[in-house]
Amino acid sequence: MEKFIVEQSHALKGTVRVGGSKNAALPIMAACLLTKEECVLEGISHLSDVDTMLSLMEELGCRTCCEGERISVCCADICSTQPDYNKVKQIRASFLLAGALLARFGTVSIAMPGGCSIGVRPIDLHLKGFEKLGALCETGHGTVNISAEKLTGCEIYLDFPSVGATENLILASVLADGVTYIRNCATEPEISDMAVFLNRMGARIEGAGSDMLRITGVKRLHGCTHRIIPDRIEAGTIMLAAAAAGGKIRLENVRCDHLTALIHKMREMGASVTEGENYLLMEKRGRVNNTAIKTMPYPGFPTDMQAQLMALMTIGKGTGIINETVFENRFMHAAELNRMGADIKVEGRCAIVRGVRRLTGTSVKATDLRAGAALIISALAAEGKTEIGEIEYVDRGYYHLEDKLAGIGARIERRSDED
Repeated sequence: MEKFIVEQSHALKGTVRVGGSKNAALPIMAACLLTKEECVLEGISHLSDVDTMLSLMEELGCRTCCEGERISVCCADICSTQPDYNKVKQIRASFLLAGALLARFGTVSIAMPGGCSIGVRPIDLHLKGFEKLGALCETGHGTVNISAEKLTGCEIYLDFPSVGATENLILASVLADGVTYIRNCATEPEISDMAVFLNRMGARIEGAGSDMLRITGVKRLHGCTHRIIPDRIEAGTIMLAAAAAGGKIRLENVRCDHLTALIHKMREMGASVTEGENYLLMEKRGRVNNTAIKTMPYPGFPTDMQAQLMALMTIGKGTGIINETVFENRFMHAAELNRMGADIKVEGRCAIVRGVRRLTGTSVKATDLRAGAALIISALAAEGKTEIGEIEYVDRGYYHLEDKLAGIGARIERRSDED
């Protein structure tokens, strides 16, 4: 087992290049199944989730080739429409294979998806949408069997703007007969990136980035080359790490328009943030001023940044309030932060964070992907040494995060139990 050893760090300084977005790459990889022709994806970060998705697709019959940040995928010879049960249970995004396989082959048998235990994430919106398109969905013993003689365009209204359901229904609709409207859909940049990719393949998707999509089905899609958008969550995590330790950093390969909610909060808390074209400058000296946030679907404050901002608030001035409206079980990191001397009280979906002057290094463990990132942020500000266990969670969403932080002066290293 591996762990991070982190020591208190001061005045981080330098430049970090942000990698490609995990949350854009995974649905786009699934979309490659919609054509027999080769697709080339650039700007890929080789995270463990990406490797799992590649393995799933290879077992279905896809041919893949990885060269640095470039992946080529050819799905001409699919031999199965039943993704591997054990791998599907590892990552949430595996369920996106359902929409793509259903659209191309009219059938799929897939396990209930896995992922971090941050709350109930039902797939009912996915299945309701598939049924509206004309599919038959049967569930039992942890498996979903979906089939359709023909998918036909229709009107779908999502009870909640679910990112996964929006992506899956787009995948299922692009080859359907007629026109599909998806209303109250999610508007995240990663969905827009998938729509750009699909349109380059020959799809006809209108309205990406808005809460209503119009998808005109086409007979076939072709291969294309596409560069994945930068990872806004990685960018935000590094910003908050620098704010906790203090210092001045430059982030390159960023889309500032994807970070609007976080940038406004950072300025409100006392940081200096300068937005540029494909870059961002941030400087913070001294303690931040705590504030209130409420997680919301995009363009609101992202739930995937909640844990990291809580970590920064633990050493801020005054009291911060966090309302988590997206996932009901996403405060598990609070107990680990309190072990380091933080003062956090959780009341249902609300966390009250009273800033303290000092945290103390100790042994903690990541409880999920973003919780692991939060512990790194607090450890950079804590006196002494912090040992963070179960960092396989962190590797699911960050590619060599410790190297990127060490490159700007953070005292962090990866060790194994054998070291």
